[in-house]
Amino acid sequence: MQIDILALAGACAGLVLIMVVMALLWLRQYQRTGQALQSAELALQAHRQRAVEADKMAAELAEIQQTNLNNDRQLQRARALLEAKEAEQQRLAQQAESREQELSVVQVALSAAKEQLAEQAATSKEREASFARQLADFKASREQLKNEFEQLAQEVLEKKGQAFKLQSEDSIKQLLQPLQIDVKGFREKVESIHVEELKQRSALRQELIGLQELNRQITDKADALTSALQGQKKLQGNWGELMLENVLDSSGLRLGTDYTREKGFTDANGKQQRPDAIVYLPQEKHLIIDAKTSLAAYTRFVNAEDDDLRTAALAEHAAAVSARITELANKNYYNLPELNSPEVVIMFIPIESAYVEALRYDESLYQRAIEQNVLVATPTTLLTSLNIVRQLWRFEDQSKHSAELATRAAKFYDKLRLFLESMSRVGKGIDQAREHYDKALGQLSTGRGNLIKQAAEFNELGVSVTKELDAELVGKANLELPETSTKND
Repeated sequence: MQIDILALAGACAGLVLIMVVMALLWLRQYQRTGQALQSAELALQAHRQRAVEADKMAAELAEIQQTNLNNDRQLQRARALLEAKEAEQQRLAQQAESREQELSVVQVALSAAKEQLAEQAATSKEREASFARQLADFKASREQLKNEFEQLAQEVLEKKGQAFKLQSEDSIKQLLQPLQIDVKGFREKVESIHVEELKQRSALRQELIGLQELNRQITDKADALTSALQGQKKLQGNWGELMLENVLDSSGLRLGTDYTREKGFTDANGKQQRPDAIVYLPQEKHLIIDAKTSLAAYTRFVNAEDDDLRTAALAEHAAAVSARITELANKNYYNLPELNSPEVVIMFIPIESAYVEALRYDESLYQRAIEQNVLVATPTTLLTSLNIVRQLWRFEDQSKHSAELATRAAKFYDKLRLFLESMSRVGKGIDQAREHYDKALGQLSTGRGNLIKQAAEFNELGVSVTKELDAELVGKANLELPETSTKND
């Protein structure tokens, strides 16, 4: 029993010890759990703080995004406004460029004519000065050669006698006569070219002065006739060709020589083509002109009293001009096998204002025409261009004359060279003749028993003579006694 109690007490003590140990373990676990809870609470507080900061940042981000959105909208509006202003500026620039191009057509042509006139005047002055210098040099050379030859010939003639004088004069005349003929012809050619250039410059100046008045008259006639046409298409076509004929005549070009009208051709496809006019250019080239532009809509535009009708008629007129440009481009006149034309055709509009109004309505007409190898011309611009063509022909003729003059100068130079060679041979002949003369004279007047001394002694020997020998020759003779006289003594 006591043992059981002790065993029970020991068991209880062991149980108590176990409970104490468990209590200690639980207490330690509780402390750890408290620390973990405290750490978790701190982490939760930090998380909540970060959440609050994240909400603030989200609000700030939303505000920034809204601000950026507003800025983007303002930027888009600014870009749209800028693009509109750039488009307006581009349209104004294109309009100004169109006006400048229209004005530059006449200015370029007039400037070219003035430059060519100035170049022609400068070239003429240079040629005139050069020809004058050459002529003066030729005259001086001729005079110098003539004087030297005459002086030399005079000395020879005085020594050789009348027979040699006559022979020398004939030889000199034969040598100088061709040279005199060439000099005279050269001088006449230079003077004729100078007179022709002066006439051409004067004529060109008068034409430039009258060009503005002539263009004004043509334009006035065109406006008056346009008002009377009243949209008759056939009559308009004939009248356009008539105006083209008037401009061609006013330019000074000659029908059949400088241009031709209504000449038929057959293209590569066998289709008949008949340009209104073909202007001949130097170097066998051609310029094609068409005058069949319809002015019916323009006539209605001029006569309309209502603004809507005028606007509609002007739109139709611009469309007709554009259609005619396309039609001419498709004809490909410059591909005709019998023509040597640049890849361009001139579209003639007989009324200045008709083309101006069409450009005012459709500013792209000019550029589209250029892109399709079509040059739109009015009476003013066409007349200026044709005057330039006429000047080109004048320059071509002057070039031919210059070539002929150069050929004549070369022939003159060759003739002068031959003359100088002949003169050199004459000089050598004169030197040889002088040498032979001195030798022959020496044989007569020098040496023992020379002939002059012996002949002079004939008079002393009683030979009857009609005239005594020249005293100077006798005095210069080497007087020596002949051997026969010494033996007799």
